Amino acid sequence: MEFDKSFIIKLLRNDKKAQEAFYLHLAPKMYGVCLRFALDKDDAADILQDGFIRVFVHLKDFRGEGSLEGWVRRTIVNTAINYYNKKIKQGVKTDLDQVKDTNQTRSLVVENMSSRELLNMINELPDGYRTVFNLNIIEGYTHKEIGEMLGISENTSKSQLSRARASLQKRLKIIEKKENL
Repeated sequence: MEFDKSFIIKLLRNDKKAQEAFYLHLAPKMYGVCLRFALDKDDAADILQDGFIRVFVHLKDFRGEGSLEGWVRRTIVNTAINYYNKKIKQGVKTDLDQVKDTNQTRSLVVENMSSRELLNMINELPDGYRTVFNLNIIEGYTHKEIGEMLGISENTSKSQLSRARASLQKRLKIIEKKENL
């Protein structure tokens, strides 16, 4: 589906059919983004809903620079970050020192895993690790950008990414041991 200027005008005029088509086209992709940041499917659905509300409210701010889908994705990611920050303010914090470093790579195990299994492993990471991992590895943000978005230092972002990787590597090592028995 292509989002040309006439389609965007329909969206801006609150054309319900255009809004529905827009949502139905983008929601599955954006839900995948939400799942990477959320603890569970309910949280992902909440983020998706809040994100699309923001999209429709702020669509007038879309300047046409880049793709509309990219702008929507950025809005959804920002909504997920806000959700994460709100959880922190509510006292849901994660101990950053609960994971020990390991430098072993488990590429063979990863090759045999389904994307769902990998996503589940990422979703099991503590909030801070998972958020930084998603923003850096999957979304491509720099540690400086992540620090600004999350209100943390660049070094904290790097540390959380390192610990996320170590945690994933530790889990892969456990899986590898089970498979070798």
